[in-house]
Amino acid sequence: MPSDDDNLFSNQPSISSLLTQLRRSTLTPGNRLKSIHADASFVAQKGKRRNRPLVANERCGSWYIPPVKKDGSAYFKSTDGHERAWKFSTRRLNLHLIDMIEENDGYVHSTFTSFNVSGMPDALSTTIPIWCTVLNLALLPSHPLSSNLFLPPYLPASTHSQITALIPSFLSSLKELNLNLPTSLTKPLRPLWITQDSSLPPPPSSPSPDDDEEEDDDDDDLDGDEEDEDRGVIFQDYRPVICCTASRRVVGSEVDEGGYIQGAGDDTENWAMGLTPDVFWANAETLLSASEGQLPELIVKLVQEAKAAKTAAAPSSGDGAERQASSLPRKHLTPYISQPPNKECLILLTETQTPKESWLLSPTLLRVGLGKHKTASRNLRLALPEICSFAAKFLLLRETTTNNTNNTNNTNNNNKQQPSEDSDPVSDDTNTTTTTTTPPPQIVVACDSGRDLSVGVALALSCYLFHDKGRVRAPDEGPSFTKTLVKMRLGAVMTAYPEANPSRSTLQSVNSFLIDWRS
Repeated sequence: MPSDDDNLFSNQPSISSLLTQLRRSTLTPGNRLKSIHADASFVAQKGKRRNRPLVANERCGSWYIPPVKKDGSAYFKSTDGHERAWKFSTRRLNLHLIDMIEENDGYVHSTFTSFNVSGMPDALSTTIPIWCTVLNLALLPSHPLSSNLFLPPYLPASTHSQITALIPSFLSSLKELNLNLPTSLTKPLRPLWITQDSSLPPPPSSPSPDDDEEEDDDDDDLDGDEEDEDRGVIFQDYRPVICCTASRRVVGSEVDEGGYIQGAGDDTENWAMGLTPDVFWANAETLLSASEGQLPELIVKLVQEAKAAKTAAAPSSGDGAERQASSLPRKHLTPYISQPPNKECLILLTETQTPKESWLLSPTLLRVGLGKHKTASRNLRLALPEICSFAAKFLLLRETTTNNTNNTNNTNNNNKQQPSEDSDPVSDDTNTTTTTTTPPPQIVVACDSGRDLSVGVALALSCYLFHDKGRVRAPDEGPSFTKTLVKMRLGAVMTAYPEANPSRSTLQSVNSFLIDWRS
């Protein structure tokens, strides 16, 4: 017969530990991928029925939209919409969406949530509504509906009033960037929300600010004639931003859901084993049909194959890198140094850390080994002086060569009007097409993703080497950098290249280098 001590100190697992083990057995890669696939079907259905573009909210939204169906990406962070931490991000302006919205009478913006009790992420419930109102006031300041702020009906009136009070300061922060804002928008933006438990309201005959409440109609009601109706106008006086929550709300735990995981695309560093949305969708049928035991080995194999294919297409070093760089995808951030040149300067940022002494391969090729992830972002701070010095020497050399060539060519064209220093660069090109001039130099910055480190370096080069009008700073000129200047240049970069997503660590390194550059 067991003693009292045996009962008090039993080795049997507790109910809590059993539930934890059971939950872990549910949160498997196989269940996650199947949940993602199921939620993606819902998103694709909504995009098709609304006949509007599908945009993924990065960094995880692309799990829920196959690449062939994705019309774009955007960055709206839930942290910008957290309670009493509301923010309009001048770093994530997403201005590229405006033309898409105008051309298609709105779009479907998809993301997911893992834990929010409302079943909707703050990025959709608050961040996007703030963005809509601020842009309405900036792009359509005289429109009588621009100042309206629409929030989901479950948020209290106090939240609405507190955010409304912050809108003027958010608008000022946008205006301070002094950007060339889009001009295509003809109606104010208006968010509305859809989940797997709700659908959009029918097109209103006379829209009013109270129309933002979700309807509880079942999706089956959208078949037949009503489906055709959904393809038409949603609002008469607004451009709709349809905020679609991909994941189904789970009440209780995943154990009760037969393997379904709410927000399965989250926390990928702990379960995906390097799998990315592109690799998943390229091999979805194979992955979904594999058993749970086969998945880890299969995922590792597919990830390695994708990396090998990428490495085979990447530039190596020396002349080979310069030749292959011409075929890399590029984004021109400024017309001043991105015209097709006779010669270009190539800055390669690699994931293998290398000593500074090995970086310079030629006067036009710098291969900087920064490492990966946060380590690379931190190492960038120490590498930026070398990078900027390298680019400055290249520009100075090319400028000297260009001036000498132009002076020779212009001796026979003294009667032609010369462009002024402050004239528009497009006009410059037009006025001098009849002369034989050396094209301006091109600086190419490349990193593994093309969205983080290379964007940070481009931002640093923009501030360090160029005036506001795009002219190269003189070598003996003492530049003065401020956070406002860096913020303005970053806004310009993000407007020109919406896919960019420099990490906080990368931007901190750029700020540290520029602001403390004298030390």
